[in-house]
Amino acid sequence: MKYPNHPTQDRIALSTLLAALGDPTRLAIVKQLDHLGEQSCGSFGLPISNSTLTHHLKALREAGAIMTRIQGTKRFVSLRRDDLEMRFPGLLLAILNAPRKVRVPQTANNL
Repeated sequence: MKYPNHPTQDRIALSTLLAALGDPTRLAIVKQLDHLGEQSCGSFGLPISNSTLTHHLKALREAGAIMTRIQGTKRFVSLRRDDLEMRFPGLLLAILNAPRKVRVPQTANNL
């Protein structure tokens, strides 16, 4: 069985991490992991195909946001909260607590 690669804490790049978390589906995965803790790959309940979920999980794993653990024939995913906090203090909390939509104030220029 092929074991997934994870970047070490010091190799997590801010630009790669932010790009991965900029996708709404990936952000939903991270928020679910934050709320529920470790999940099996098949338990996310998102309205996407298995291949699309696999793609999103791979992007998050390669960015350093999540850790994949293999147990028998199952894969379990968890948030790398401690690694992210050590590498970029406060960033994960800011992302998880950010408002869902940013409202642009109406001005004469954008009416």
